[in-house]
Amino acid sequence: MTFSSSISIVEYYLLKRFPVPYTLYFVVVATVASLIGQHVVRKLIILLGRASLIIFILAFTIFVNAISLGGVGISNMIEKIEAHDYMGFENLCNKLDQ
Repeated sequence: MTFSSSISIVEYYLLKRFPVPYTLYFVVVATVASLIGQHVVRKLIILLGRASLIIFILAFTIFVNAISLGGVGISNMIEKIEAHDYMGFENLCNKLDQ
């Protein structure tokens, strides 16, 4: 997984589609957020005395992501239906008549 993501980064850089300033900004933000998150979770585990807190955080994160992605997908689908955009479906009746 690390290899494929590293190759993707090299590919984007070679294609000049890799915004270096944004990338550096996101690297710094992600590093600071991960260090703060580790510190907070470590303190909570010590306070509560339960390492299972990590599992609950992970499950909550996956749940929120699934709900968010589903909501975005439904929202995009509703917009396409209202605009009568092509959604990748062919008319089944026309296929049967041929």
